This record gives sequence, structure tokens and C-alpha cells, in this order.
Amino acid sequence: MSQTLTSPPAETAETADRKTFEAALAADAASPKKKLVEGQVVNGIIAGITPDVVLVSIGGKSEALMDLKELEGEKVGDRIEAVVVKAGPDVRLSRKLAVGHRMKAELRAASEAKIPVAGKVMARNKGGFEVVIGGAHGLRAFCPVSQIDLGRHEEPALAAYVGQTFDFRVLEYTEDGRRVVVSRVALLKVEQDEKAAVTREKIAVGAVMPGRVRSLTDFGAFVDLGGVDGLVHVTEISRRRVAHPKDVLTVGQEVTVKVTKLAGEGKRISLSMRELEADPWQTLPERFAPGASFTGTVARHADFGLFVEVEPGVDGLVHVSALPPGVSLKDPAVAVGQSVQGWVKELDPKQRRLSLSLREVSTSNPWDGIKDRHPEGSVMTGEVESVAQFGVFVRLEPGLTGLIPNSESGVPPGTVSRHFAPGQKVEVKVIGVDPAKRRISLSAAGAKAESDRVDLKSYRDDTAKREKAAAPSVSIFGSSLLQALNNPKSKQKKG
Repeated sequence: MSQTLTSPPAETAETADRKTFEAALAADAASPKKKLVEGQVVNGIIAGITPDVVLVSIGGKSEALMDLKELEGEKVGDRIEAVVVKAGPDVRLSRKLAVGHRMKAELRAASEAKIPVAGKVMARNKGGFEVVIGGAHGLRAFCPVSQIDLGRHEEPALAAYVGQTFDFRVLEYTEDGRRVVVSRVALLKVEQDEKAAVTREKIAVGAVMPGRVRSLTDFGAFVDLGGVDGLVHVTEISRRRVAHPKDVLTVGQEVTVKVTKLAGEGKRISLSMRELEADPWQTLPERFAPGASFTGTVARHADFGLFVEVEPGVDGLVHVSALPPGVSLKDPAVAVGQSVQGWVKELDPKQRRLSLSLREVSTSNPWDGIKDRHPEGSVMTGEVESVAQFGVFVRLEPGLTGLIPNSESGVPPGTVSRHFAPGQKVEVKVIGVDPAKRRISLSAAGAKAESDRVDLKSYRDDTAKREKAAAPSVSIFGSSLLQALNNPKSKQKKG
């Protein structure tokens, strides 16, 4: 009779885990036991998990009890560390206290050796932040506001640190762990110094470098070049006019800058973003030739005129003499921010000078051929530009202005300003032209006299025409009678 040999069934994972668990319990039970005391740190194995408590085998006759809330995902068979909070007869354990006990030892060592510890910022409180070191059951520490990050930060920005986990250095630690003060800045400074050493080797006047905006002030933006800060003055942010850095930049923004100056043994670094932008002055002659019209915005005022931004990075000067007749710097029409239209007078790209006018300008020399266009004795209409003590300036055409002396104004002395106003249209007669000195003399009285002479001649001509038209006419009979009386034969018959 033959026997059939069969192999035992393969051991399942569940069976292996159970054997491991039983072996651990057996080894734990066989080990010599000491009397438990409250505060003692023990190692145990989770023997069971009920809806209320966790059963932990620590080698006694019965399992110790631990609050279910102290589990962090462990399962039956896992080994844990806990502290005895009640020695008997029912042994009670606390894993949280064990973590705290271990964390105190670790924090003490970290404080002495200046080793970084990980901590989570839990809340913002008076003067700083509440930080938990070592997980949910770890120790609570305090981080002052000044130690959370490099630089200054406004209150709204501080709320962003809550909920984040960082590395900290322990600045202060009491033996019982009741007072723990930590700093993130201490570690950041070390990191910054290491970066700074590498960055300073790259910094040189003319160098173009990447950076990150660290803070904004009224006068500019501080940019972190990699452990080293440089300043971009507000005037160097852009060729476009910038009123405040916050209008175009934000903290944390990545930028590219050019090193323009090093001072204080390289500790004060001046930067520019403006110099990395295309220079509009190089192509300006293509768009703003003399005589061309423009539309711009009044940027600022000066005693001698006003500056108009014709495009980003390009300002032109409108001298007070080039303002429209009757318009002063105080006029709302030319207030800062107002849009104005005018003409280009002169452009010098090399000197970066642009002269503008809010009065139409001539594209050629208006004095060429002046005697042919405006001969002496001619009468024309002009526009009053301004009134001076000695006379009235009248604009005859773009770029050509003449003077009416007070003696030629045609009004009583001392009343010129009451009869002439900027912008007023007036009839004038040319009484003198001097192209060499660029002077043209005008007369309002002469123009009036010429007008009166023309009117008188016109009146006489009209009167003569009317008289001729009104003379008595001779009838046909009368005409025949006159002819008969003047006929010689008719006279002989009568004789």
C-alpha cells in the first residue's frame, strides 16, 4: 500500500504576522520585569485596539491601557514608546508624554549643538508665532516676529507663515522644556552668508544679474542677488515715469538688474533695471522730427516751463514762451497729468534734449522772403501773443512775431492792456521789416487809417455810381428838337 506525500500549505502573510506578534509577546513576557513607576518610559507592543482604548503589552500579567486618541495610524503588532502615568493595578500609558520626554532630550541636545530642528508654525500671537516641534504631540516653542524671516514684513504678510513648516535653531531652552525660543533667521543668515560669498565674486560694475525683489520703499526697491542686497532707485526702475516702486513691482518678483555702482567696500550696491530697457532716444528722430505734431502728458512744472512726456522715457520741454497765447503755468489746461497737443521745435538725441511748443511752429525759416510775403505797407490779420509795457507782440504766422509799439497802438497811452488781450485777432499794417535783426514793426493805427482810406474811396466810388445812375434822361422828342436847333439849314430858313 503506497502513501501519497503532500506538502504543507504555504504560509500566508497574515500567518507570518501573527507568529511574529506572538513571538514578540512571548519574548516580552519572558524578560525580567521591574516594578513600574509613574513617569517611567516603557516600550510595548499594541496587543489590541477597541473603540475606546488601546491595549498595550508591556510584559505584565495584563495589558496596559492607552487613550485611543494617541494613536497616529499604528496597528496591532506595532511597537510604541510610552510613559507610565498610572502604575497600578490598572497600568495607564501616555504616548504623548513619551514624545514630549524624548523631544525635551532632543531639543536640549539641539540647543547645545546648534542643530536645526523642524517645526510647524501653528498660530500668530502677540510678538511672534507659536511653533510645534516634533509633530502633533511635540513641544510648543515661541518664535519672535523678528526671527521668522529676514527683513521687515507688514502685518498682512505675516499671516502667510501660519501653517508652514520650517527649520529652526533653538535659541533658548529651559531644563523642564517650559520655555523654548526658536529662530529661523539664525539659519537663514548662515545660508545667506554662504550664498553671499559666492555672489560677491560675481558682482562687478556692468554685470547683469538675476534677482528677487525683497522689499519696497518710497525711494526704491531692494533686490536680493543671492545673499546680497542691492538697491534699485525709483528713477532706475524703468524709463517710464514711476511714481512709487509698488506701482510696477511686487515683493518676491523675479527681476534682472545691472550693477551700476559699488560703494562702501562693495557693501552698498546700486542697481538699474532702466539701463536694460531699449533706449527710445536712439530712434526718436524717426518719430519726432522738427515741425511734427505730438500728443503727450504734462509730467511736471518748472519755473521756466513745463515738461511733457511724449512717450515712455522721453520728456520734452515747453518753454513758457511756447505756451498758447493767454495760457500760463497755472492754467488748468496745462496742469500735471493733463493731455496736451503741440509741435516739435528742436531735437538733439545726443544731448537728450527735446524742445516742444504748444504753438504751431514753422518747418522752415520764416524770415526767408519776408519782404516779399509781408512788404511794408501791407495789411494783414494777426493774433496777439502777449502785451508788454512797451507794446503788443502779434503773431503773423508760425515762427514770425512782430511788435506794435505803444505809439502805433491807436489807443490812449496807458490803456494798451485794456484794448489788447492774448489770443485776440487784430488788423495790423507792416511799417518796417529788418530781416538781419529779425524785427518787424507793425501798426494798429496805420491799419485802421488804411482801412478808413479804403472805406472812404469805396464810399466815393459808390456815390459817383449812384449820382451817375440818378442823372435826368432826354426823351426822343427832346433829342430831335436839339438836333433841329443845332442844324444850320434850320437856322437859315428862320432867317
